[in-house]
Amino acid sequence: MIWGEDGLYTMTVSYDTYDLSRKEKWTFAVLGYTAIFAGVFLFFRNIPVSAAAGCSVYFLLPRYGDSLAKSRKNELLGQFRDLLLVLSSSIESGHHMEESIMEASHSMRTIYPPDSPIMMELESMRKSLEENNASDVSLLTGFAERSCSEDIQDFVQVYLACRNTGGDIGKVIGHTSKIMTEKMEINNQIAVLTAQKKLEGRIISTMPIAMLLGLNILSPSYVTVLYTTPAGRLIMLLSMGGILTGMWLMEKLTDFRV
Repeated sequence: MIWGEDGLYTMTVSYDTYDLSRKEKWTFAVLGYTAIFAGVFLFFRNIPVSAAAGCSVYFLLPRYGDSLAKSRKNELLGQFRDLLLVLSSSIESGHHMEESIMEASHSMRTIYPPDSPIMMELESMRKSLEENNASDVSLLTGFAERSCSEDIQDFVQVYLACRNTGGDIGKVIGHTSKIMTEKMEINNQIAVLTAQKKLEGRIISTMPIAMLLGLNILSPSYVTVLYTTPAGRLIMLLSMGGILTGMWLMEKLTDFRV
């Protein structure tokens, strides 16, 4: 949260991206390099090749950041649903949106910690309302744009339409909250149904690696030919490529939402 050029407190977080901290980068780099080095060494028994392959962890950092961004966005959506319940109750009791936001920034402190996404947003809005007399329109519009969430953006558009035409804002917020709850319940059901298949896929994907590791430990002479002949190295290369492709396809096929 920083001061904007217009003198207002502004949040600069875009929920579609995630800026990794130095600690997060180093932790991922060390663990990722170790895992890649060990995996490649298991297939090729070549330290220079394994060391060089480990450097590919650098190209996985953006994917790791995308994963964290996705988790944070999902967290924000769940918290936003609870915010809608608070706003709906406050507006139905006769408060304006600005007053409802102020009330929500206090009442939701008992539910979420100060560093949670929704509380940081509410704190930014509260300070802008109290100290700079900001409008609810600019605050909600900015929040919707940065959220990169279709649900939040649709809610703000509907709210603005109701505000301009004199619609029942309390009823709209309550209806939006109900729809978001139903979508989240459907996504949770999908996650439960696909969790077993994901686990089965990961077990199947790791079985060849476990078998190869077992053979190297229990009977290294049995697999020596795979490490010392051109044909053996080619087989190992194709095997590793097939395992990685299978893992990637499994994740893609089981990753979908409503």
